[in-house]
Amino acid sequence: MTHIRHAAIAAALIAGATAAQAQTTVITREPAQTRTIVTTEPLQLTPVQRQTIYRTIVRERVAPAPPAAVEYRIGTRVPADARLYEVPDTVAVEVPEVRQYKYMTVNGHVVLVDPATSEVVAELAD
Repeated sequence: MTHIRHAAIAAALIAGATAAQAQTTVITREPAQTRTIVTTEPLQLTPVQRQTIYRTIVRERVAPAPPAAVEYRIGTRVPADARLYEVPDTVAVEVPEVRQYKYMTVNGHVVLVDPATSEVVAELAD
């Protein structure tokens, strides 16, 4: 009788192990999240880089922003309706640090703006 009981227990264990092996595991992955890098420090440019950016952009002759009642300084936000332009490829090749920014011209100055935060990161003049 004990042999039958042991045989029944062994059969149950084998059946349970087989059933466990037959289970399918499904692994789902969460979609990749994009990260926005926010810059809080002013852009550090050499005098030569500043001159290159200013002169190249001034040659583009884009429409300047209307004279501003406020002065755009590093860290200030530009209005949402401000017309911003892509940095020209010639500038981005020579000064890759500014590729991610946009710019506008105000009162004879070139203002580089971080499009993610609308904050001024550099102000350039001749």
